[in-house]
Amino acid sequence: MWRLCKEFLSFIRQEKKWWLAPLVLLLLIIAALVVFSTSSALAPFIYPFM
Repeated sequence: MWRLCKEFLSFIRQEKKWWLAPLVLLLLIIAALVVFSTSSALAPFIYPFM
């Protein structure tokens, strides 16, 4: 896992694609929210029609 993070950071530095870092961070936050909220009190607010 850490190797993948290091490789991604070196890619960003070499290719000068700094706009990718916030995008990936946002996607990770959304994924963590979905995973951790499925069994919590937030689930009815995130999934109101299920």
